[in-house]
Amino acid sequence: MTIKGVSYPVATLQEYGYRDYSKFKAVVKVLKTVLFFSILFMLYLSIIVIAIQSINASRISSSFSSISLTWYPNIFQEEDLMRAIRNTFLVSSIATILATIMGTFFAVGMYSLTKKKRQGLMLLNNVPILNADIVTGFSLMLMFRLLMPLFPNIFGLFTLVMAHLFFTIPYVILSVMPKLKETDPNLMDAALDLGVRPYKALIKVVIPAIKAGIFSGMLLALTMSIDDFVISYFNTGGGFDNLSIWIYAVIGRRNLTPSVYAFSTLLTLFTLIGLMVYQFLQRQKKGRKSGIL
Repeated sequence: MTIKGVSYPVATLQEYGYRDYSKFKAVVKVLKTVLFFSILFMLYLSIIVIAIQSINASRISSSFSSISLTWYPNIFQEEDLMRAIRNTFLVSSIATILATIMGTFFAVGMYSLTKKKRQGLMLLNNVPILNADIVTGFSLMLMFRLLMPLFPNIFGLFTLVMAHLFFTIPYVILSVMPKLKETDPNLMDAALDLGVRPYKALIKVVIPAIKAGIFSGMLLALTMSIDDFVISYFNTGGGFDNLSIWIYAVIGRRNLTPSVYAFSTLLTLFTLIGLMVYQFLQRQKKGRKSGIL
């Protein structure tokens, strides 16, 4: 028998307890494949269930009557649902834009500090991320309640935007900081030596060099803002509810309209399409670069 290019007598191999592990390797390969698809199935099971319910003609989720696309156009006929969707995207858009701008400038400012001070600020930046959502939401609610004597109608759009801004800025900073570390530390000084004003050097030289980190931080902030429930639940008011709070309230009173399943499916499809387009553009960009090189 030959092992790794060396021939051994069968008797010698049996003497040292050698066995043929080809069957064992085949079993391990099958188990790895089964485990992979099992994990994949569990991760996407909820999305598949929602997609199936979105084409269920019955309003009762426990019974499937027939396939129908009725609930997709019905999204625009549900006034309460449309109001919750508009509120969700309004809050998320404002919070994402502000968090992207503020988080980028904070990251640039932190990067210009000494290593010791930067590490201390990064530790403080990670606290809102690692802190429990219920603690963050409750503490923000108490802070806003202290302002109610001066601003009686403070709870609503303003408090939701401020609360979302509080927990999305750290994600932008974490996305931008690695890109700053990849850039030349003398980039800003070189632009200033060439006569460029500081704010123009920041906008025209530094920001284009870290635009990939800014974009990823913006997408992460938008996703976290749309997805949030706990912090939003503690800091909403005045009848201004986003989609997650509206769903929670509706489930407690009556059956959930299947139009929510349809909207969730559309949101997942648009996200998937966006990721595919982004990956395609990245491959095209890499292909052009490799062609040039």
